[in-house]
Amino acid sequence: MMQDSDKAIHKTINKTDSRVCIDVIGLGVAEHALLTPAAQQAIQQAEVIIGSDRQLAVISQLLISNVEHQAEPKPQPKQTLLPALSQLLVLLAAHQQQRVVILASGDPLHYGIGRWLLTKFGKDNLQFHAGISSMQAACHALGLALQDVEVLSLHGRPLAKIRTCLKTKQTLVILTDKHSQPQHLAQECINAGFAQSIIWVCELLGYAQQRIRAFTVTQLMAASALSFDPLHVSVIEPLGTGGILPNFPGIEDHCFVTDREAGKGMITKREVRLQILSLMQPSKGDVIWDIGAGCGGVAVELAYWQQDAKVYAIEHHPERLSCLVANQQRFGVVANLTIITGRAPAELATLPVANKIFIGGSDGELASVLALSWQQLPAGGVLVASAVTETTKYQLQHFAQSLSEQQTETLQVAISKGTKLAGQLMYKPNLPVTLFKFTKYEEVDNEV
Repeated sequence: MMQDSDKAIHKTINKTDSRVCIDVIGLGVAEHALLTPAAQQAIQQAEVIIGSDRQLAVISQLLISNVEHQAEPKPQPKQTLLPALSQLLVLLAAHQQQRVVILASGDPLHYGIGRWLLTKFGKDNLQFHAGISSMQAACHALGLALQDVEVLSLHGRPLAKIRTCLKTKQTLVILTDKHSQPQHLAQECINAGFAQSIIWVCELLGYAQQRIRAFTVTQLMAASALSFDPLHVSVIEPLGTGGILPNFPGIEDHCFVTDREAGKGMITKREVRLQILSLMQPSKGDVIWDIGAGCGGVAVELAYWQQDAKVYAIEHHPERLSCLVANQQRFGVVANLTIITGRAPAELATLPVANKIFIGGSDGELASVLALSWQQLPAGGVLVASAVTETTKYQLQHFAQSLSEQQTETLQVAISKGTKLAGQLMYKPNLPVTLFKFTKYEEVDNEV
């Protein structure tokens, strides 16, 4: 359903129900729906069936004769998915005491409309009927085990998001839209250092016109006029040496865009960054602030390795902001990394409440930033801060003294890197960085 913008309504006259009852039926990938008995019964008992003209055609053999079709207003060419979903809410509100069926392409709970409906109506008002998704059908057609591939939806999402998934020896199955056609994917492979990749394009899966073709990246880039049916899935086998995109935490410093030469500038260095990631343990559903984000080393890695967390990077310096934006795009963390232009603590009041905070820079406002951050942090929340200067270290030590021993963990990272002097190996020390981790435990009421 997510790919079909022009919806129609199929009405039948049946006994109404006093509660909201929505059956969401996945139609799979076929010209004529292969439905379970329960799904067939839901369609035959429905008072309202919502789907596109194509979807209604798929179930046409199940529709009774006394029907009325009412076209839903078609979105304008520039409209996004959101207005279409808003129209659907209005439509459902008008039929909230009737038995409603919503038709969905493929599997509604696999990158389909199912999760959105759950957030709006709750699982008690919804009954889901599974269908084979186009991603499943593509894997079966190509002989790929589903547990061996990574599935990514670029439908309605920025193309740059693919950079969070392009990895050596990791087959990608991609649901696409007009902004992520095979030629676009081929260019992303080239940019990532996978110029030898193979891209399969699986069109009209389950239909008589089904067509599956394999292309090299070179072939796709040389055939810019080549077109594909809108109903298609792309499968990428990344081949090549790779480039800046990482396979494991600890992105090399020189891969980041900085305000100085490669590997230098206002960026937390890799060895320290790994310690920060370890202390913060970014988890699904986290809301994370990176205060004084600089060029974005910590913020990018937090967002890259935990894509189900929301990361807010606060920075005010123009050159560093420019680098931060460039790194956000370079590593594809465009969906879950939000850049906030401004200074802390002033900008913090405008952000969603964080349960994890990293303070990498405070521009002389560390005391007030610490106080405000700690005050809003919920029970179980974590605050990590770094210090290079003795002044900053003293302020963090002073803050630690106001807490219990169990709430504070601190360590110092001192790294010496190998280099050559007069042709001989020597180790050149970097300035040590002191890290503090503060955990906000729930207060215990000691009153009797």
